[in-house]
Amino acid sequence: MRLPLLFTVGALALTGCATHHHSSAGSGSSAAGSAAAPAAAVKDAEGYTVIFDGTWDGWRVSENPKAWKIVNGAFLANGDRSHNYYVGPLQPFRDFELRLDVMTAPGANGGVYIHTKFQDSGWPWGGYEIQVNNSQGDWRRTGSVYSVKDVRETAAKDNQWWDYRIVVKGDTIQVYVDGKLVNEFKEEPGRQPGKDFERKLNQGTIALQAHDPGSFVYYKNIRVKKLD
Repeated sequence: MRLPLLFTVGALALTGCATHHHSSAGSGSSAAGSAAAPAAAVKDAEGYTVIFDGTWDGWRVSENPKAWKIVNGAFLANGDRSHNYYVGPLQPFRDFELRLDVMTAPGANGGVYIHTKFQDSGWPWGGYEIQVNNSQGDWRRTGSVYSVKDVRETAAKDNQWWDYRIVVKGDTIQVYVDGKLVNEFKEEPGRQPGKDFERKLNQGTIALQAHDPGSFVYYKNIRVKKLD
């Protein structure tokens, strides 16, 4: 049953290293009807700009907005396919570092898109998906550059927060979990966009994925540092 998992993960969410505004325990705000106002540019001690402050400012959800809530200062992705795009003033991004804290319930699937572009429905065509999956049936695990350079073993664990760091510079994507480099993909010269999915570095924004109703994935402490 999934409901007990939600309470388990929700309780753990209170103990993580969130630095954002918190709602009261057990409460959350829905994406339905949310505005996409620019988020305030607040840099942390390491030079990252916070792009999620615990509100919907700067974010826009595509199809099935009920798949998204803000719970205890984190985005909770749980529901039918939906994607939550950063539409704030810092994008588009080309060379950059993205850091965020992620927590999954057992059996959860999600993802972080880079160099993508807002679309009203469907799996995002633009950019690459960096997989979030520690124990779901898809063998492509956390750290995979999805269906391009995949990882079979995961360095992360369900039911606890882990630090996800994605570095995009030039023709290279590096993926770190809790400071450990788990994947590096370098685009081959002359790579062309695909038909079904672009899967080519260019520039664009960031999107978070709600994959299915059986998946519970939390995203928080989201911040970006431009390298260009």
